[in-house]
Parts: sequence; structure tokens; C-alpha cells
Amino acid sequence: MRDRVQETANCRGAAHRRQHPDAHTCDLCEARAFNMCNALEPHELERLAAIMSNQRVEAGTTFIEEGAPADDLFNLTAGTVKVFKLLPDGRCQITGFMMAGDFLGLSRGGAYAYSATAVTPVTFCRFQRPQLRGLFNELPKIERQMLGLAMNELMAAQDQMVLLGRKTARERIASFLLTLSDRAVRRGRPGNPVDLPMTRGDIADYLGLTTETVSRSFTQLKTDRVIALKGNHAVEILDLEALEDIAGIDERGELAFDSIA
Repeated sequence: MRDRVQETANCRGAAHRRQHPDAHTCDLCEARAFNMCNALEPHELERLAAIMSNQRVEAGTTFIEEGAPADDLFNLTAGTVKVFKLLPDGRCQITGFMMAGDFLGLSRGGAYAYSATAVTPVTFCRFQRPQLRGLFNELPKIERQMLGLAMNELMAAQDQMVLLGRKTARERIASFLLTLSDRAVRRGRPGNPVDLPMTRGDIADYLGLTTETVSRSFTQLKTDRVIALKGNHAVEILDLEALEDIAGIDERGELAFDSIA
């Protein structure tokens, strides 16, 4: 059945699935202000809500599998998701961490271009692709919003290319922390402490480092009193200027390598 969430093995262990009833409506959605629905009028939201289902999956559940038919699209409303590709040698390359307000389900040739696994418990609005496409003529705002979200994904991919190709391990960690902080602020949440729901192994897979190098870099930043570790899942920024210097932030407040494609 379409409303059942497909369980697959993720790149770091077996996934588990649990069904949940709908938990919220568009009017109560905390992510509405910064997701694809933010430009819609109430009557337009009703049309969109008529073709969607609200679902929740537990941490560790893979709900998008690379190469599977791309029948559905997902609008995240809560939680954190890691998006990844499995390399030919079996290694996992995480290409991004998606949060409330992000949109998932881009396809290539009718198949999903990546896999997606819930890092935390996640809720999302799920749309059947043909039904959503059918609303484009009636509600062109949705198509424009989706194009904007797709552009955000391309920009995020460029940012990761910079991280992997032009920066040291210490610079990658600093950039990663600043990016998460900035994303939280843009979504109306505190940017400090920085929430880190993912594991050190996930961070390593995203930044192209080993888990040991990630842990060592965090320890070095802590020793230098640039950050303070709040357990395994939060970091307090103690010296923002120093962290920006390490990350390569130029005097205009931008990443020094952002203009390099």
C-alpha cells in the first residue's frame, strides 16, 4: 500500500518502521513559514492538503531508496534526515542533512537519485507525484516554490564540493558548524548552541573524513576554546570570530570559496 513507509537497510544498520496517525494540519504546521506552502492562500492550502498524507517515521527508517521508482515527494515538517548515495565499493557518501522546511524526492529518469534515512523521528507531508504535478496549472505558486527548493539543493551541492575539495579537516568542521547554525536561525530557532542530531560517523561521511579525524577536530576546537561540547549532540560556539576565521569567512561575511563552482 502507498501509505506504508518502505523499510530498507540504511548505510549504517537495519531500519525499523512504525506507523503513526496524522499528527498535524497545515494551520498548525511549524514549518509552514519556510517551506513550499508559505506563499499559498488558505483556499490553496486546502487544495494541497487534499492530495497529501501526514506521516511520521522513527529514527533509522529509510523512506527513500536510491534507484527505486520516484512515485512520491516529501515535504519535511519536523526532524532531521540524512541524504546519501552508496558508492560501488560499499562506502556511504552522505550528501546532505535535510530539516524541517526541506523538500525531498528529486528523481533522475523516473527513479530516486539518492536514499534518505531519518536521523531523528521525522514527520513529513507525502505527495503522490502525478497528483502534485496535476496541481501545477491550477496553483503555479507551488511549481515556483519547488523550483526554488531545487535551486537550494544545487547550491548545497556546490557548498559540499567546496568543503570536500578545498578545505582542511579543521576548516570543514568549522564550516559545517556555521552552516548548521545559520540554517537554524533562518528557520526561527536559536543558532547557538548548534544542534547536532547526527552521529560523528555521519558527519565524517558528509565531510569526507574519518570518524577519528572528526572527533579529533572537535577536541582541538574545544581545547582552543573556540567551542564547548554539550554531550554528543550539541556544540556551543564560544568564539564566533575565531570559528569564522577557521572556516574561511571573508570580511563580507561569506564563505571565501563560495564563488568557486
